[in-house]
Amino acid sequence: MSELRQKSCKPCEAGTPPLARAAAEALLVQVPGWSLNESATGISRTFKFKNYYETMAFVNAAAWIAHREDHHPDLEVGYSRCTVRLSTHVIKGLSENDFICAAKINALLGG
Repeated sequence: MSELRQKSCKPCEAGTPPLARAAAEALLVQVPGWSLNESATGISRTFKFKNYYETMAFVNAAAWIAHREDHHPDLEVGYSRCTVRLSTHVIKGLSENDFICAAKINALLGG
């Protein structure tokens, strides 16, 4: 089980520096399937499902996690897929919170 799954998101304040690329890459290994964007300011993963019902069940569960952690991803939803993008908007980059949410979202599918 990922150590990140045991943590909770903490509010970030404007002026807090985002994670450096090396720190983001170190955390990325704890969230299999996620990718770091080119500028190292966000992570994303596309989840695939058999049908719309499974996709929407996942979306609702991911939204529940986001609400509980008070850290909200961008979700792009299609019939049998959902792309989740995480970034900490207030600091214009990545924080540990993004990786905590990614780990908890992965856990929805046993990862």
